[in-house]
Amino acid sequence: MPISYNKLLTVFKEKGVTSYTIKKEKIVGQSAWKKIHENGHIDTRTIEALCKYLNCQPGDIMEYIPDNEKQE
Repeated sequence: MPISYNKLLTVFKEKGVTSYTIKKEKIVGQSAWKKIHENGHIDTRTIEALCKYLNCQPGDIMEYIPDNEKQE
């Protein structure tokens, strides 16, 4: 899990962003929403859309975790 989206999930929770919000406002697709929750790979267009919607920088919503450091 080299990339963690825990920061993004925290922001979603704080702002009350749900899968319904994401779908209704057409921010990202449902597959991207699922990948975020599973720490999967998302593309830069998805990151751009999220940063635009949240008015933030990529480092505000994701972080690199080296393979030798485990985070749960």
